[in-house]
Amino acid sequence: MDTIASLFSFITTPVSWVIVQFHKVYGALFGPNTGWAWGLSIVSLVILIRICLIPLFVKQIKSTRAMQTLQPEMKKIQERYKNDRQRQSEEMMKLYKETGTNPLSSCLPILAQSPFFFALYHVLNGIATGKTIGVINEPLLASARKAHIFGAPLAAKFMDSSDKVEALGATLTDVRVVTAVMIVLMSFSQFYTQRQLMTKNVDTTVKTPFMQQQKMLMYVFPVMFAVFGINFPVGVLVYWLTTNVWTMGQQMYVIRNNPTPGSKAQAAYLERLTKHVTQHGKVRRRSEKVIVKAIVAKGRDRNEFERKFINALNKAGLAAQPDGTVMQSTAQAAAQSEDGAVAGTTTATAVRRQQPKRQSKSQRQSGVAKQAEDSPSPSLEKSAPQDAKPAAAQQPQKPGSGTRSKAQSGQRKGGPQRPKSPSKK
Repeated sequence: MDTIASLFSFITTPVSWVIVQFHKVYGALFGPNTGWAWGLSIVSLVILIRICLIPLFVKQIKSTRAMQTLQPEMKKIQERYKNDRQRQSEEMMKLYKETGTNPLSSCLPILAQSPFFFALYHVLNGIATGKTIGVINEPLLASARKAHIFGAPLAAKFMDSSDKVEALGATLTDVRVVTAVMIVLMSFSQFYTQRQLMTKNVDTTVKTPFMQQQKMLMYVFPVMFAVFGINFPVGVLVYWLTTNVWTMGQQMYVIRNNPTPGSKAQAAYLERLTKHVTQHGKVRRRSEKVIVKAIVAKGRDRNEFERKFINALNKAGLAAQPDGTVMQSTAQAAAQSEDGAVAGTTTATAVRRQQPKRQSKSQRQSGVAKQAEDSPSPSLEKSAPQDAKPAAAQQPQKPGSGTRSKAQSGQRKGGPQRPKSPSKK
């Protein structure tokens, strides 16, 4: 371990300096010799490191998703060149180069925080052995050796002897109980983090060896943490437990708000997004616009959950736009205008066809009587046609006018028609 510590000695001084700065802040609040001051200093160091690693974490997510999408192509290459390992490796590298993916990108956060882990381990090991290291001088060393977390010193380990633990001012029972609880929590957080990744954020439509490897790691990593954890000081266990909890919360946020296409998390996310969009008629956040834009750009390559999302919007009279926004569809707008026009026509027709009010018998009789008074007498009405008839009768008729009209009609008065004969000259 001395060789590894010497390799990472260039980062030991910065790590010890950060811990001391946090200790000054928490020491003023809880006391410089308390476990809260030193424990929170380690937790703050973890948070600071993980904030700095967020860009690498984002790159890890993108790389993992790219590897998942490449699994069918990788499987084809393996089957095609299963007898030629060299050609298989060349085709794999060619595929990585064409798609711009890197298999090692998924390991970047772990590799990036490894130097800080070994530096912190070396600092805490120096505290356990009573050696000054970095910017931790003799007074700070004595203060750190007095600090206990739930009765266990920061530098104590699960496998330490009772004499060594008593030298640090604690009992072996307290140390083993605290370290055992922290190891269990550390292993469980690692298992749950990997499990939620496999059960919620993996494309279930593609069955590849990559999924089997991830499933195996889900059980291997917790066992590794449990085995190595018994040799970690309490301070290192605090560091590793904090980083596991941070990773778990960070991954839960990513799965909820930016799930992998084709996964159960995407189905739940699109269901929530559908309810909000159909209720408010718009997309609320920029991240949602990015996801809607990607779904629209896929076209016919959409998966089952994405097609359901688009169909639900169409049923609600909405249409997803290429820029990620959601607008009212033209068909729905035309239907609404047509419905309005039909409603207006129906109302006008109803007004035109409005029937008069029904009258009573007495009202009808009084109306007939009044009409009779206002209208001229029947004798006068009959005299007018009689006077007109003689005038018409006085007009002389031309002989043969009636027969000519009948001849023109080409019909006899009775019986069947006689065919016309050709005229003779």
